[in-house]
Amino acid sequence: MAHSTATTRSLTALPGVAADIIAGIFNALVRIGEANSKVRQINALSALNDAELAERGLRREDIVRRVMGTWI
Repeated sequence: MAHSTATTRSLTALPGVAADIIAGIFNALVRIGEANSKVRQINALSALNDAELAERGLRREDIVRRVMGTWI
């Protein structure tokens, strides 16, 4: 004869699960906002001419690396 066991999540665990989901969504939104800020910085620096970049101690090929930092 076969036996089956039903497993259910305790109702007391649901607030923790909901908090994890909300925290995940919040973290994703923060990452999107940070990425958008980085893109604006890259665009602003890219709009400068080579002399202006040199005044800031940058070369055009270093812009992305400088702005993105450890992401790359």
